[in-house]
Amino acid sequence: MGGVSVTIDITGLPPERIHFSPSPLAELGAALHALAEPAHHPRLHAWTTTVSAGLDPCLADRLHEADFMWRSTRSDLLLPAEPRETLAEELDDLDRMDDEDFVGAALEISCSPRYGEGVPSPLVDAASRRRTLDLAAARGPRQAAFVERTLADPAATRAWIRRLLEDCDEAFFADTWRRVRVQLAADARHKTELLRRRGLAEALADASPALALEEDGPATRITVDKLTHGATAAEGRPVAFLPTAFGWPHLFAVHAPGRRPVVQYPVSAREVGGAEPVGTVRLRLEAVAHPMRMRLCRSLARGTYSTSELADAYGITAPEVSRHLAVLKRAGLLTTQRRGRYVLHQLDVSVVARLGSDFLESVLR
Repeated sequence: MGGVSVTIDITGLPPERIHFSPSPLAELGAALHALAEPAHHPRLHAWTTTVSAGLDPCLADRLHEADFMWRSTRSDLLLPAEPRETLAEELDDLDRMDDEDFVGAALEISCSPRYGEGVPSPLVDAASRRRTLDLAAARGPRQAAFVERTLADPAATRAWIRRLLEDCDEAFFADTWRRVRVQLAADARHKTELLRRRGLAEALADASPALALEEDGPATRITVDKLTHGATAAEGRPVAFLPTAFGWPHLFAVHAPGRRPVVQYPVSAREVGGAEPVGTVRLRLEAVAHPMRMRLCRSLARGTYSTSELADAYGITAPEVSRHLAVLKRAGLLTTQRRGRYVLHQLDVSVVARLGSDFLESVLR
């Protein structure tokens, strides 16, 4: 896949340190993202419409003020490495973080393009502080004001964020969590049983086609197939897998330096696009982008053709047609059948029809 993925080195990590467990804070983060970007989540249209219509205007304004923590991606604050039974317990864990870690996690996504590099905290490093303020200013006055307040008084901002999440819980999330936690707990138990009986590779494959186990001699890595590159290591620490009912099509992996690895995966995520590997989607897009192959697809979508028929129709040589057909076949876009001494080719229309949703799922993953 050309190095495009996030890897978690778990070499030597015993299976009992791999945990599948629901997290109310992580699910609240997924729900807030769905409210902020409903177009990403058409299956949640009824829920997002109902909740948005019923939101108190003051709460809606406060959510808008802080939505950079969950709109374009997800702050690590909302993906706890130690999931708890209740939202209050997970918020208590956030309260126990020191200010440098809390501010770094709150601002790293939207105010630092170097997530995986471990930049110094803007609370203690002047250059990092200037860069954070500059990046926030480039995103508009609302975010700039929020970041300035956070850097000036981290404790007050921390309390403000906690109150905001508690008010969301009271307004809509507590009822939502009561309905989805049973499903999430059942999924986590199923994955835990798969892990125990059939191994981590089976449990990962069941969680998402975008998760895989790679073993290279003594080295063992979990790969998360995403259109980004990053690497982290468990270093003996537990790795948490958090199921989400609100998350599809997103698949998040915490891989910031110094943080425990966390993966949030969507349950029942096999409905649209088939969760094709990013490399496969790229291969298919490249295959159909060529002008001649696009013309060949016009015929192949309408019926079966032999190589010689296509060569005659488009005025090119049979070897040229064969090379183009080979590219389409490697991409999984053709079906073939033999009829006597002829091999007939046809476009797999069902695969091509999914290409748009496969591409969208890949870039949103």
